[in-house]
Amino acid sequence: MTHNHRLDHDIVFGLIEPGSRVLDLGCGDGALLFRLAREKGALVRGIECDEQAVQTCVRKGLSVLHGNIEGGLDEYPDCSFDYVIMNQTMQEVRKVDCVIQQARRIGRKVVVGFPNFAHFKSRLIMFFKGKAPVTDSLPYLWYDTPNVRFLSVEDFREFCLGKGIPVLEAHYLGQAGEIRRLPNLRALNAVFVLAGNAGAPDRMEDDEKNLS
Repeated sequence: MTHNHRLDHDIVFGLIEPGSRVLDLGCGDGALLFRLAREKGALVRGIECDEQAVQTCVRKGLSVLHGNIEGGLDEYPDCSFDYVIMNQTMQEVRKVDCVIQQARRIGRKVVVGFPNFAHFKSRLIMFFKGKAPVTDSLPYLWYDTPNVRFLSVEDFREFCLGKGIPVLEAHYLGQAGEIRRLPNLRALNAVFVLAGNAGAPDRMEDDEKNLS
């Protein structure tokens, strides 16, 4: 999202319990981690591949490693964090399955946020203009986008179902707030909470019946 006020950050912030141990994979400039540390007393860590962004995090007093999340998670013990955050990161990852497995291993819960490529504006641009869509949640042109995955709300739910990953919560974000109906068509972004490998429920929750 391109606005200074990040609705996705508000949603993720609301999911984290005070005093939690948090690892943010692809933490960017550390805005979310800084807020969690300051307002919720969270013990925060981050991993970021952009060196300039890491320097920004360090100036904020954050503990952030410069590295690639696809190869740097093996060193963390099982359940070493209460939450692992992958917000606006998954669509830039090549080894999605591996990274999510590792995140679930080291985190008791995993928060995954991503842009919904099936939003109706993207569909209209593709249908009427025959061009790669550029929208609020997909602000990049095709030749300079960091995205290597193009997924929808429905794609991710099917992925979780196929892999047996329990979904604890799902939040669907529109232009001005959360939406309740037809998220695959109307959501600009989605935020899912996945159970970690430890203490996961026996059955996957499936409370969303209005996918389009």
